[in-house]
Amino acid sequence: MGKNVLITGASRGIGAAAAREFGAQGWRVALNYCRSRDRALALAAELASAGIEAVALEGDVSDPVQAAALVEAAEAMGPLDALVCCAGVALPQQLLTDTTDQQWRRVMGVDLDGVFYTIRAAYPGFVRRQRGSIVTVSSMWGVTGGSCEAAYSAAKAGVIGLTRALAKELGPSHIRVNCVAPGVIDTEMNGHLSQADLDALGEETPLGRIGTPEEVARAMVFLASEASSFITGQVLGVDGGFVI
Repeated sequence: MGKNVLITGASRGIGAAAAREFGAQGWRVALNYCRSRDRALALAAELASAGIEAVALEGDVSDPVQAAALVEAAEAMGPLDALVCCAGVALPQQLLTDTTDQQWRRVMGVDLDGVFYTIRAAYPGFVRRQRGSIVTVSSMWGVTGGSCEAAYSAAKAGVIGLTRALAKELGPSHIRVNCVAPGVIDTEMNGHLSQADLDALGEETPLGRIGTPEEVARAMVFLASEASSFITGQVLGVDGGFVI
């Protein structure tokens, strides 16, 4: 019998790649989206055409009520075996002094609060079953901090702290909590970077290139699967060696 996964922020980028990878590995997939309804529905249809059970679910994870409703809707598919918290937003590179209160709250609301709200809603179901895996998404900037990326770095560092705390809290219930920290990945979030910028970042990366969403997705599936059954509280850098 297939397992069930809820992936937040699954309409594009790394989240969409994760949906395809989980589906290819036989998981039933609940795809969360906030604004990109058409993309999410198209992805659900794509997966269904490949014989994969998938449903697109709307919800803004930065709203605790919507996050709770999202988890409830996903659990209607069946008890969750895994939760992947992939929803995220970023700001253009800017000084801290140019960051408005609204911008700060938006980044914190989605990138950190959204992880908290979603996990909090899914927590009781995992504990009742005494099993499951939670995968969060940070960033290399959450590990090292990034100049002119203060809000994003702070939020993503918070995700790492939350992950490690929950790994200790949920370990006795046989629930694993791990984090992936992508480096420079070829997604729309990095669309504001010029080709020259991307080439320079690729040259700075020991492997000599930027990464793909599919490479991050494979790490997520690994951490959610029994292949990582004795791994918890870890931050797996999928960054080509950028952060060593």
